[in-house]
Amino acid sequence: MTDDTNKYAADANAAEEAALNAEAASEQLEAAAVEPDPLDLAKAEAADFRDRYLRLAAEMDNLRRRTEREVKDAKSYSVAGFARDMLAVSDNLRRALDAIPAEAREAGDAGFNALIEGVEMTERAMLSALERHGVKKIEPTGQKFDPNFHQAMFEVPNAEVPNNTVVQVVQAGYTIGERVLRPAMVGVAKGGPKVVAAEETPAV
Repeated sequence: MTDDTNKYAADANAAEEAALNAEAASEQLEAAAVEPDPLDLAKAEAADFRDRYLRLAAEMDNLRRRTEREVKDAKSYSVAGFARDMLAVSDNLRRALDAIPAEAREAGDAGFNALIEGVEMTERAMLSALERHGVKKIEPTGQKFDPNFHQAMFEVPNAEVPNNTVVQVVQAGYTIGERVLRPAMVGVAKGGPKVVAAEETPAV
């Protein structure tokens, strides 16, 4: 009986030790599952930093481009109001010149002709100065009417040109940069070329 008892006790101890070993192994496995590899953590952190850096670099690039565009626009269009006022002065100079009859020009004395020439030179100098600041004259005659650049004032019956062709300019238009400073006031053709109907082929 003594040998059997000892054997039973030894088996029980072995079983308990095996259970403890199994429990320890399970705890190790659980710990390994809970605590990730430090190398993987470092890689994930590096990827996160790289993503943040790329996003920040893209935002800074967009900010730089937007700032450059705003500065360029400010330089290009800051004189728009002043240029529009100067165009009104130029219009008055042109009206004054157009109001002078041709007979008065031909019969005028030297002083009168010098006055006319001075007004013409003033008009040219003003338009030249505006052009140096990005203001350009719109030349719409003969072009198709474009509501973005032209303002139709009246229609002119004209069957010799396509319909909606600009045939007369009442007031010159101007652009500044890529924007319209003042649309051209124009007269457009009404009607257009007549289409010659093809003669019917007689039936055979």
